[in-house]
Formats: sequence, structure tokens, C-alpha cells
Amino acid sequence: GFVPGMFGVSHGALQFMAYEEMKKLYIKRYNLSPDRHLSTVEYLAIAALSKLFAASVTYPYQVLRARLQDQFTDYKGLIDVINKTWRYERLRGFYKGLSAYLLHVTPNICIVFLMYEKITAPREKEDLSLVTCEEDAR
Repeated sequence: GFVPGMFGVSHGALQFMAYEEMKKLYIKRYNLSPDRHLSTVEYLAIAALSKLFAASVTYPYQVLRARLQDQFTDYKGLIDVINKTWRYERLRGFYKGLSAYLLHVTPNICIVFLMYEKITAPREKEDLSLVTCEEDAR
């Protein structure tokens, strides 16, 4: 199960990589300051697009895995699943259920990335000045 497990882990890695790269490209495309925080809508859009990218690349693996686990269909192995899926359904068969999957997981990942940005963002100068004033008052 090690090799199939590596494909499962690659989804998150691709998604995070795509998210960071899309942020950089967006900032560069619109000549924004690298220190500028994006709006909530911008973060959500980039998160959703990164999920779409990662799912597009890795979803066929999930379809193949599910079909191999199907107890009511007799497959001889991974190659047999790939061949039968291609023969009877073509490319569309490898993406069966993708829209339902994206509707299910995209809102969650948008919230996760938004929280990531809000938690890891450096504090604003106003916040730091309040800390300094409080320390001076002591």
C-alpha cells in the first residue's frame, strides 16, 4: 500500500504548491506589493482554483482505487481497471464524480486556506503600537 499511499499524499502537496504559486502570480500580474495582504475573496478564489488543479491531476487515482475496492466487480488488478475504464468510458470515466467531490470539499479547503492566511499573517503596525504603549505604561 506504500505506492498508492504516495499518490494520495501528492494531492495535498500539489494543492499547497499550486496555492502558493497562484498567489505569487496574482501579486505579480496586478503589480501588488509582496507585503500586501489579499482580500478574503482573493484568498478564497485562489484556494478554490488550487483545489480544482490538484483534483484534476489526482482524481483519476481516487476513481481507480474505488473501483479496485468494489466487491461487486471482478478486476484482475490496476492495469485491468485502467484498460476497462478507458475501453468503456474513455477519459470521462476517470473523472466520474468529480463535480460532486468538488462541491463537497471546496468550501472546506477555502476555509482552511483562509484561516491559514489569517493566522500566519504578520501583525499590523497598529497592533504592535498597542503592545509598545502597554509596555511603556508599566
